[in-house]
Amino acid sequence: MLYWALVFLAVAIIAGIFGFGGIASASAGIAQILFFIFLVLFAVALIIRLLRGSSR
Repeated sequence: MLYWALVFLAVAIIAGIFGFGGIASASAGIAQILFFIFLVLFAVALIIRLLRGSSR
């Protein structure tokens, strides 16, 4: 998921350089959403890992 966030970020930067504002803002929005989903899933996985590790 982090890979796709970086891909959309790259698309947003390239589109912004060439002056395609609508595509750039849409791609940046998608990249931001995917990045925050990645962060939430990473935090949940980390918490689950810590809870499982302490119970053994």
